[in-house]
Amino acid sequence: MTAEIISVGTELLLGEVVNTDAQYISRCLADLGIDCYFVTAVGDNKSRLRQTVRTALERSDLVILSGGLGPTSDDITKAAVCEEMGLETYLDERQIERIAAHFKRQNKEMTENNRAQAILPVGCTVFDNDWGTACGFGYEKGGKHIILLPGPPRELQPMVDNCLLPYLKKLSGDVLVTHDVNIFGIGESKIAEMLGDITSSENPTVALYCGDGEVRARVAAKAETEKEADEICKPMMDKICDILGKNVYGVDAESLQKTVVTMLNKAKKSVSTAESCTGGLVAKRITAVSGSSEVFELGVVSYSGRIKNEVLGVDNQVIAKLGTVSGPVARMMAEGVRQKANADFGIATTGVAGSSFEGKPTGLVFVALSDGEKVFMRRLNLGRSSNEREYIRHIASSHALDMLRLYLCGDDEFLGGGMTDEEADKNYEV
Repeated sequence: MTAEIISVGTELLLGEVVNTDAQYISRCLADLGIDCYFVTAVGDNKSRLRQTVRTALERSDLVILSGGLGPTSDDITKAAVCEEMGLETYLDERQIERIAAHFKRQNKEMTENNRAQAILPVGCTVFDNDWGTACGFGYEKGGKHIILLPGPPRELQPMVDNCLLPYLKKLSGDVLVTHDVNIFGIGESKIAEMLGDITSSENPTVALYCGDGEVRARVAAKAETEKEADEICKPMMDKICDILGKNVYGVDAESLQKTVVTMLNKAKKSVSTAESCTGGLVAKRITAVSGSSEVFELGVVSYSGRIKNEVLGVDNQVIAKLGTVSGPVARMMAEGVRQKANADFGIATTGVAGSSFEGKPTGLVFVALSDGEKVFMRRLNLGRSSNEREYIRHIASSHALDMLRLYLCGDDEFLGGGMTDEEADKNYEV
């Protein structure tokens, strides 16, 4: 089955609204093993919308439209689709009651124009909207399936999960199971080279998805039952994990920080953070995880040299000689915050996320991890421009978390093994 997505709304064409609907639907289609070949945005114009629907039905088995189902004059999606496909409509009294109840719960008056949202094609499968007023529907004609969903993401996303997915699963006799192998520390092109012909496998399939500093290898298999599909996936996942080794931080892992907090809890260890360029992002990511209170007590954001000295004990002579963005400063920050919190580990970041600073280039970051006996170091050259400040901060925080993960795994390969400052400057460049 091939699918196509049509997002309706002039605001999309003007760039006033980001098209998150298409992104969400696309991911769900991929999870079901349904190929999506086209994604189109069209304005609130009936003739152009009809033409877009006509073209989509000619080349795709499944057409999903989002937006334009509300009560106002520019909500023309339903009328355009019904006219183009020659569908008879009726007024659904049950939907009128549902809409009226929605307004009553909010102590608002239901105006007459809201009745238009209860007009539906005869014979359609109705998707109740428990998060708003405009219902959706699915309709099959001549082997083609067309789906209409409301545009607001807070309504569309739960309707996709609760209405669209069950509808689509009935169209396929097979069960599709997917698993993600979560990877950090190597890029997509290198992973593709390492995996070789694996990415050409047909059942299971393997696809790489690149995020900010991370890559997901999605393994998907079809079978008659979920258990059979899982059994097809497992050998492939094991093979990928064997090839990529410690760069895999989990399978179906929620996040890198979740993995780290889970490992800390299991080891009954604690961590503290001292951050400069990341501005508390490492601490924020850790404390966003349930259970982090058992492993984290202190985070220090030390932007100035004065605070690095007075709070973390960084030597002022070192700062004067090398600047705040340097390996020795990162080492002292990590050990200083570890001692301050009496924690098992101290993590520190110092670097240049914005414009060049102290004569150091944008993207230069030092990340240090102290265990009380050794201090491990990464020197990152992220090489981004000053307008990518948030990207640099995020990647630096991920490296900090990854260093702790590798330590807890007992792997010193990418940690530096207690290297000298001079060695650290050459150790790990990204």
